[in-house]
Formats: sequence, C-alpha cells, structure tokens
Amino acid sequence: MKFGIIKERKNPPDRRVVFSPDELARIKQLHQGLTIKVESADTRIFTDDQYKNLGIEVANDISDCDVFFGVKEVPSEYLIPNKTYFFFSHTLKKQPHNRTLLQALLEKNIDFYDHETLVDSHNRRLIGFGKYAGIVGAYNSIRAFGIKFELFKLPKAETLSGKEALISHLKRLTLPPLKFVITGTGKVGSGVKEVLDAVKIKEVSVENYLTKNYSQAVYVQIDVLDYNKRKDGEVIDFNDFFKNPHEYESNFERFVKVSDIYITGHFHANAAPQILTREMLLHKDCKIKVVADVSCDVNGPLACTLRSSTIAEPLYGYWPSENKEVDVFHPAAVVVMAVDNLPCELPKDASEGFGEMFIEHVIPAFFDGDKDGILQRAKMTEKGKLTPRFSYLQDYVDGK
Repeated sequence: MKFGIIKERKNPPDRRVVFSPDELARIKQLHQGLTIKVESADTRIFTDDQYKNLGIEVANDISDCDVFFGVKEVPSEYLIPNKTYFFFSHTLKKQPHNRTLLQALLEKNIDFYDHETLVDSHNRRLIGFGKYAGIVGAYNSIRAFGIKFELFKLPKAETLSGKEALISHLKRLTLPPLKFVITGTGKVGSGVKEVLDAVKIKEVSVENYLTKNYSQAVYVQIDVLDYNKRKDGEVIDFNDFFKNPHEYESNFERFVKVSDIYITGHFHANAAPQILTREMLLHKDCKIKVVADVSCDVNGPLACTLRSSTIAEPLYGYWPSENKEVDVFHPAAVVVMAVDNLPCELPKDASEGFGEMFIEHVIPAFFDGDKDGILQRAKMTEKGKLTPRFSYLQDYVDGK
C-alpha cells in the first residue's frame, strides 16, 4: 500500500497538513510494508526538508500512490481517477458551490472518505480541527474586546508560533471582571475552556453566573438544556431536545443580560431554535459586547452573524436596531468575530493534533481489516456511485 500526502491547492493556501513529519515517521515504523510519499509544497507549515530529514520521500509527482490525504477540497482537475482520497469536501450539507466536486469524484471512479464522516459506532466524530478552532476563537474574543474598548492590543494569532505563545500573551493582560458564556461542550468548547482555564479565568456554575457579581473574570460553559426550554414548560432530557427541537425555544436571554463576551462551541441542527435573536440584542438589559461565533453559521442561530469574516479582517460591527453591519467602533455595535477557518491560525498545533487523532483512530483500520467498521461507515463514493449511507446526496449530485 502507498500513502500520498497531497499539496493543498485551494486558495487562499492552507498551511495545515494531515500528518507532521514525526507522525509519518511513526506510521512507517509501525507498518513496515507501507510506502509513504509527500508531494512537494512550499506553503505548508512543515518544509519539504523536515520530511526528508526523517526519511520520508518528497516528490513533485506522487501519482503512483494508492491513498491520498489532504485537508481542504481538491480542485477537480487535480483528482486522479481510480484512487482513494481523504479530505474535507464540504458536500455533506449539499453545499451548492461544491456540487461539481462530488460529481467529479463519482465521474472519476474515486473511493472517497470525508474527514467528517470518520465516526465511531455511536456516530461520534473521530477526528477534526474543532479544538483548535475553539482555542483561537477564545483568544480572538479577548483580542476583539481589547480593540473595541481600546484597553489593550494583542497580536493576531496567526503571527504567533503556536498555542503556548498565544496563552503567554493572554497571561500578560489584566482583564476587567468580564463574564464569558460558552455554548457547547464538545471539541470546540473544550478548546475554548483550555484557553480560559490556562489564563486563570474562573469557571462558575450557571446559578452563580446568573445571580452573582464577581471582582474577577469568570466563565460558564452551558449545554443545550441550559439555553433552550420546552414551549410547554416540561423538563425532560437531552435526547428529547434532539428528537423534538421544534418543541423548544431559546432561553438564552437570561445569559445575554449578564454576559460581556459570548463564544460559540455548539452544534446547531437546522430544526433547532435560534439561540441569540435580534430581539435579545435589542433588549435594554443586553450586556453582550463581543460575539465570537466559532461555529460561523451565517443566517443561522445567531442574529448578528451576517457573514463570515476572514483571518485578514476578522471583526465587524453589528447594529441590532438596524440589523446591519457597521464599523466595530460604532457606539451601538456588538463586535462579531466569525472567521470560518480559525484552525489555520495555528497550523502547526492543529496539524499535529489532527494527525495524532488520525493515527489513533483511523490508520489501524487499514491494517486490521477495518474490524470496527470505521472505513466502511465513512466511505461516501465507490465504483462511481454514492454508498447507501450517503444516498441522500443523489438529488444534490443530480442538480435537483
């Protein structure tokens, strides 16, 4: 078997890679019969020489490989027919701009696995960059507050060497007694929590957060039943919310009245209620000054996320009374940070973390006959057709 690490060709260039040089060396050591080639690239966070120095072959042509690993979408013209590919395709929600990519994967008879489809038997994601999105999102929320109120200046995360440097800069600050609310307890939420804990921002209970004042910065991390309630007033359980989201409405207003900074780390299903409404932001008691929308669902659960922002220009202002974008320094503006590719700001940490998860959860499936069904569940296309698990995409492929 031959593994190939492909060059990222999407613009703007992504510096991340699925495996670091150390990780590829480890895979080779564990699986002696495996051949690995890295396609030469001058944009990724690890140089060609770093791979070569660990005995990994680097070449301009890696078309003789069987299985190709990348991060972002591969332009259709670079897809090699009759091969196997792993990358993020952004087609699972029928995104219109990527229909032609899925069509090309089928036309070229490619066996395709989206990184998002790599799940365990309980349908839980095995790999992803979510934690690193949360880490950068937490940093950017504090940076945005400093910019808005001209209290302090933090460098952009992308200019720093990694997570530790980012935390080091935050530790130098003396923060006012801010209140942070985080929605979501998954990988993104864990990344946010890691940063806030590292800089000694105190975690408090929901009850204390809502009722007490503090002389130091504090945060609360909440799950769906903390910010949604059944319309009939019944209290059931977590599963009921996911089965019957239409029976619920947002109860987030109570947090809006006491929070300075809101950081999202939630997953939001299409049928779930809007979390942060325009009405909440218009309320005379609304205290929110910064919204760091790590999830970045445009026209989704947060009224203020009018568009995604960029690493180059990460912030914009939202004026609730006019429901429009304004300058960050507009006196009535809530600052919105809605960068949709935050892990790109920590390419080294994000790549190493991603590769580690891949080695632990996915690579063994290539050598143990896929005994846990990880590859079988994840395969989206085979022999020019969608697999049964992903047949729901057929109308999307057909352009209907």
